[in-house]
Formats: sequence, C-alpha cells, structure tokens
Amino acid sequence: MKAVIPAAGLGTRLLPMTKIQPKEMMPILNKPAIQYVVEEASFSGFDQILIITNRNKKVMEDHFDRNIELELALRRKGAYKALKELERIEGLANLFYLRQKEQKGLGDAVLCAENYVSHEPFAVLLGDDIIISDVPAIKQLWDAYERVKAPVIGLEIVPKDHVERYGIVEPGEEVEPGLFELKSVIEKPDPKRAPSNMAIIGRYILDPEIFSWLKGSKSGVGGELQLTDSISRYIPEKGLYGMLITGHRVDIGSTSDWLKANLEVALLDPELRPKVSQYFDELRALGKI
Repeated sequence: MKAVIPAAGLGTRLLPMTKIQPKEMMPILNKPAIQYVVEEASFSGFDQILIITNRNKKVMEDHFDRNIELELALRRKGAYKALKELERIEGLANLFYLRQKEQKGLGDAVLCAENYVSHEPFAVLLGDDIIISDVPAIKQLWDAYERVKAPVIGLEIVPKDHVERYGIVEPGEEVEPGLFELKSVIEKPDPKRAPSNMAIIGRYILDPEIFSWLKGSKSGVGGELQLTDSISRYIPEKGLYGMLITGHRVDIGSTSDWLKANLEVALLDPELRPKVSQYFDELRALGKI
C-alpha cells in the first residue's frame, strides 16, 4: 500500500519561522507536524510513503533517518525511553523522497508521484494537515474505498464564510452515515454560489487515472495546477465519494493556526490538559485575558 505526502510548499504565511525551517517541521507539542502525518499513514497500513519535497527540506529526511551519534549518546546516558522513541520513528515505514523542482500547485505535486504509484490506488495526505482520531483518518477513507470501489476524499463541515478557502463539494445521496456520492467539486467558490459547506480536507484515496487528467489540465485558481479540478473528472467517469472524517483536525497554515494547533493538541492530551487549563485560569485571575 502506497501513500504520497506533498510537502514542498514554501510556507510563506509562516515567515520568518519558515525561512530555513520547513513548515512541516514546525513542532506540534514535542513532534514535528509531518511526523503526525507519517504516523497516520503508517498506522493505517501504508508501508511505502513518498514525501514530495524541495531542495530546502532535507531536514525532513534527516528526521526520519538514523542518527548513530545520538543513539550512542543516549545509550551511554541510559536514556532508553528516548532511544526507544527514536527507534520507533525510524521504523515507521519505508520512506522515499522526490523533489518538486518548481512549486506549481498541489496537482503538480501529486503528478510527481506517477512513476512511484504505477497502477495502484494510493493515498494522499497533506503534510500540514493533522487529524487526531481513534481510527486514523486515511484508514477511514481506505475502508470506505474498499466498500464503494471508487475514489474517496475527506470532508469537513466548515463555517459558510470560510468556504472560499477550500474546495467545496456538492453532495448527492448519502450512501451510509457520513459517506456521500458527490455531484460536483468546486475550488474556492464564492460563498454565495457554494453548493454546500462541506470542504475537502487533506486526505484522499485516488487511483492512477488522476495522472492523465492532471497532465491534461490547465492552471486553475491562483495560476496553479489544482488537484480539485482533476478530481472532479472522476464523477462522470467512475464516481467520486466524500466522507466526513471522524476526528479533530488542526492545520498550521498561519502563525495563529500553528499556535492554536499546539493548544488544541495539548488539550487533547490527558496529562497536559489540566496544566494548560490551570495556566489559563491563572492568566484570567491576573486580568491578562
């Protein structure tokens, strides 16, 4: 089972933090964001993962590689808990890396994976979208794919005044709770013309037909090759489904999003939640919030 993680974006909305540090390596508590995504794919049974990078993101490769010197130092100190965690990270999956030579959109990043994917259905997980859930989000989609035998994309209900930030779907029949056959997909629509407030989030199960459609597509919104435009081709060809993901999604698209992501993930941790809550109670008592 193969997964693709596009992670070649420049992260300009997080400057200057991302001048030399990739956005996907920004920490969410004690782990870089992309580690959550790699773990999700690995825990879902995807044992081969291709990460689409650029020339400034070698640190992502180093994070998942062995660090012999650090391992030896931890052994000398008897820090076996930390050593075990390093070994777990290094053994998550077979990781491969491919550079996107020019950032021309999500569709172009997925197109880079054509030779790697070959003739198999595959998963796409965006490297800056983190979903905390009991059943991994991409596993939810893969299980649905196996039932409907057609591509499935992840969905989330968003406020109506946010629809212009996302690809938005027009749902058709609800074939089972939370799983919809889709009538259309529109990239970043005008809120007045949006067919729903069901937004596409960064999880997809696709098949190889997507590559020929991407190669035949023109640039879309923002002058980039939009994945959404090619995904819509599935609808008349073989059908397309959308599934409302069960879980808690956080992203790190901006500085405020990154800050909120850390707080939200901390509040989901049973050990950290009371400490964070106490801290905010103290701030309120001091009149600082």
